[in-house]
Amino acid sequence: MKYLVRLEEAALFVLCVILFDLLDIPGKWFWILLLAPDISAVGYIFGPKAGAAVYNIVHHKAVAIGVLLWGWYLQEEYLMAAGLILLAHSCMDRVFGYGLKYFSGFTDTHLGKIGKQRSR
Repeated sequence: MKYLVRLEEAALFVLCVILFDLLDIPGKWFWILLLAPDISAVGYIFGPKAGAAVYNIVHHKAVAIGVLLWGWYLQEEYLMAAGLILLAHSCMDRVFGYGLKYFSGFTDTHLGKIGKQRSR
């Protein structure tokens, strides 16, 4: 089942790349900004609850889709691009097994443990 979910996330990632290419924004910006949502992990300097809250807002697919639709409604390509980058990043994270964080710590995700603790 994990393979099927990862395949689905990879397909959504490819869709984001294709949709970004339809925008009048150079495609290099997609690849330059793809890892930008991980800056949200800085929230962990304020503790695991604050870190998880900030991280989850930035990595939640509903937020990404909301930004994308808001940009589409306003016909603002930069908002659409931001939504696509957020969505693509979240899909990419899910492909690699990273999920939304629990308040108990960075390594506890809705997809299971990540990092060295995963094998324990």
